[in-house]
Amino acid sequence: MKIIVGITGASGSIYGLRLIEVLKEAGHQVHVVLTDSGEQVVKYECPENYDRVLKSADMLHDVHNIGASIASGSFRADAMVVVPASMKTVASIATGVTDNLLTRAADVMLKEGRQLILVPREAPMHAGHLENLLKAAKIGAVIIPACPGFYHKPSSIMDLVDMLVGKICDRMGIDNNLFQRWNG
Repeated sequence: MKIIVGITGASGSIYGLRLIEVLKEAGHQVHVVLTDSGEQVVKYECPENYDRVLKSADMLHDVHNIGASIASGSFRADAMVVVPASMKTVASIATGVTDNLLTRAADVMLKEGRQLILVPREAPMHAGHLENLLKAAKIGAVIIPACPGFYHKPSSIMDLVDMLVGKICDRMGIDNNLFQRWNG
């Protein structure tokens, strides 16, 4: 599969970096775009993984390059995941504001009827946040909040991260064993 991963300035960049690792390990083509604030947050939250993970991507796109391949419907991406998705980015996507490459690529995914997954990591949310998430869902985005479960009895932060990344992969139809599934 050809997958675009967008990372914004919301806290939780570890989710995006781990998703890139998992997708690359599974042999998928990964295109990455970070917002300016997303780059700052990744460097702050995950300085030890920043270069290694981002260099593993097939292509790291400049968020200001609206002419990049992923800005076009002729770029046949199978899915796009914005993880973490800031409320600013969610609002832009929900209202069709394409002021950078990340929001343009997301808009293209929606207009082409391709899978767009948004992973908001904000708490608490006010009515405006919720309305924008609903708008995004109504126009075709899948919303997977960064809310891991605990039935798999996590023993580390990475267990929680892997569960959420596993749920994202499940939604894209990518086999994974990142967390113990509920057996009843």
